[in-house]
Amino acid sequence: MTGNGRSTAPAGTAAPGPRQQRPAETVLITGASSGIGRELARLYASDGARLILVARSEDKLRQLADELAAKYGAEAQVLPADLSRPASPREIAGALAQRHIDVDILVNDAGFGARGSVAGLGVDRQLDMVEVNVAALTQLTALLLPGMLERGHGAILNVASTAAFQPDPNQAVYGATKAYVLSFTEALAEEVRGSGVRVSCLAPGPTETGHAAVPAGRDGRRARGPGRARWRAAGQDPGHSRPAQPHPGVLRAPVPARSRHQDRRLPAGIETRPQPRA
Repeated sequence: MTGNGRSTAPAGTAAPGPRQQRPAETVLITGASSGIGRELARLYASDGARLILVARSEDKLRQLADELAAKYGAEAQVLPADLSRPASPREIAGALAQRHIDVDILVNDAGFGARGSVAGLGVDRQLDMVEVNVAALTQLTALLLPGMLERGHGAILNVASTAAFQPDPNQAVYGATKAYVLSFTEALAEEVRGSGVRVSCLAPGPTETGHAAVPAGRDGRRARGPGRARWRAAGQDPGHSRPAQPHPGVLRAPVPARSRHQDRRLPAGIETRPQPRA
């Protein structure tokens, strides 16, 4: 039995069925209490994965864990954490070590946006955004990746946004954080090429999630994220995109072919692929 509580079949036993050909993977998902993170948790659970669910709301995480256990028979542990706190990623890694858990797949989904000018949003709110969207994602990746490389297998999925592909006035910091996620992911994918660890980036378009409402900034006000109204106001059509050649590790929802702010072609080799609405 391994540190993950995995067991191997003794020699001479019958070959396992298709879903039991390899031990269940352990998947850690941040931002798992709602939106895309919650839907990804359901998908991984339906595929037989063990789950570590991370978000601020313990109650919502427990409700999700109970749902996954009842519907899929999935093993799901909850790990409440506020990723706007710089110490949280190391605390998460420490909790995993104490429980002797090796993470096979890291899903960095936690993130939030706030609409408003750089001058008007306030410094603390914008620094919280950088902490959650950039610093926590980077820390968790740096903390968990060495174990994956040592074991010779694993995967990291970083959730960016179509906002990563062009500057977005009145969401300048949010767009910049997502551009970081995309650039970081593409570079990291090259660093680990051939190691057995896969690194990829999901860049959804406008999606109906709790992203627009959380987290509250240090001033106690709720952040307001992007929605369909913002795209319409900008004269953009999220249902159309330019064709592009596939790029390894990047999944991207349809993005507008033209913005009122600029008309810039997307980088060559970036894949455009519709994603289901969460």
